[in-house]
Amino acid sequence: MSDGQIMTVPTEGGSYRKHESAYVDDGAVVGADTRIWHFSHVMPGAHIGARCSIGQNVNVGGKAVLGDGVKVQNNVSIYDDVVIEDDVFCGPSMVFTNVINPRAFVERKAEYLRTLVRRGASIGANATVVCGVTLGEYSFVGAGAVVTKDVPPYALVYGNPARVRGWMCRCGTRLDANQRCPACGKSYRRAGGTEADGLTEEKA
Repeated sequence: MSDGQIMTVPTEGGSYRKHESAYVDDGAVVGADTRIWHFSHVMPGAHIGARCSIGQNVNVGGKAVLGDGVKVQNNVSIYDDVVIEDDVFCGPSMVFTNVINPRAFVERKAEYLRTLVRRGASIGANATVVCGVTLGEYSFVGAGAVVTKDVPPYALVYGNPARVRGWMCRCGTRLDANQRCPACGKSYRRAGGTEADGLTEEKA
């Protein structure tokens, strides 16, 4: 890919870069130092934060919101009413939805359900996130999972339907039986009385 195929576009606080085959419609907001790659389309009204990476063949709906530092891999569509907080990873070809009971011949735009992906979460390749759920902060959705209900903070989920199979450190390493990270040494504890409350970091 030659430098001539990359366009630098002024934006608030600096500029962002996009491939000449990508479309960013008037009315979309893109943060500084974000990169938008081949054949992607950002719709009017979409909001993308700073330092994001938007891969090839990505569609961002007009009511979608992405925070700062989000990485969206190839072939992902982020539909209206999907809200993604800072530092989230969306793996290749993972799927969001926004209607729970679609019919081609029934108009349901007034029935979109909000999907919220909290800070630092990771969603693996080819996973499906059914609309109306919340993925907790630093949660980890395994490749190919089908998420049908809320995911607790720091939970590792996979399968169809996705279920809690363990717990993950902020750094992306699976915690041991004592809720301690073998890689970075952080310790965690239950945030509440049930599994659904997830974990919280122990203070040093």
